[in-house]
Amino acid sequence: MSLTVAVQMDPLETINIAGDSTFAIMLSAQARGHKLFHYQAGDLSYRDGRVTAPARPVTVQRVAGDHFTAGDPVTLDLADDVDVVLMRQDPPFDLAYITATHLLERIRHRTLVVNDPESVRNAPEKLFVLDYAEFMPPTLITRRLEDARAFHAEHGEVVVKPLYGNAGSAVFHVGRKDANLAALTELFGQVWREPFMVQAFLPDVSKGDKRIVLVDGKPTGAINRLPKDGEIRSNLAAGGRADPTDLTPREQEICAAIGPELAKRGLLFVGIDVIAGHLTEINVTSPTGIVAIDRFNGTDTPAIIWDSIEAKVKARG
Repeated sequence: MSLTVAVQMDPLETINIAGDSTFAIMLSAQARGHKLFHYQAGDLSYRDGRVTAPARPVTVQRVAGDHFTAGDPVTLDLADDVDVVLMRQDPPFDLAYITATHLLERIRHRTLVVNDPESVRNAPEKLFVLDYAEFMPPTLITRRLEDARAFHAEHGEVVVKPLYGNAGSAVFHVGRKDANLAALTELFGQVWREPFMVQAFLPDVSKGDKRIVLVDGKPTGAINRLPKDGEIRSNLAAGGRADPTDLTPREQEICAAIGPELAKRGLLFVGIDVIAGHLTEINVTSPTGIVAIDRFNGTDTPAIIWDSIEAKVKARG
């Protein structure tokens, strides 16, 4: 089966091929004989019922500094000319991102969009996770300083973070005697219109923040991300380090609880974050981590992803 695949992502020129999950997925697609096109979310247009994008045909190779070759752009009708759209641009999950999901939702009856755009829109990472509050650390979502102060007083140490951030950006640790909570609340209120998240601090974050990848609702591997000295953020983009790991019984329980719903929603490639047995996020926009997972485990997560995609395209007829 040879598919035409349009990859909606950030500029290919800027990616780090050593660890980029989308690049690994593109390499795997190319090895299977699929034809790749690349465009950015801002290239999407709608007119007279058609959703189009000027997309460049690309070939990719794992050669630093020479990792892709692109042809001249062609205008693709994403419903008629394409079998699969990979929605893989990085957040922020803002109105531009939401608009892209609305546009791609209009073609999903003809073209498989991964992850499903309606489900991506309805499952922001730090809000969708609230459906599984029994697995989470104590959590508050608010804009009110009074509520944040009460939560801080109850739990002693907390982490404050924006609802729609990514890669560990703007994540703050507020200690027991820290007097910065009011200033942080004021800052968050000025920078973002939406509420922010406050969670009880989990000291065991120093032992790692586990990223577990699920494909079509089934766990396929994990890495343990460790923060660098002086940090609480273990995101690899924030300087964290990845170590190999296995799933604990608690983590297997979490995957079993959320996996069927992910599959039902068409969230084919998902990364969840677990600290000390507590679920903190369900990442559905542009999850990462598969390169490190496969390096440690000798697995081939992109192949698992494409097996699932190809099966879904075939089932559509």
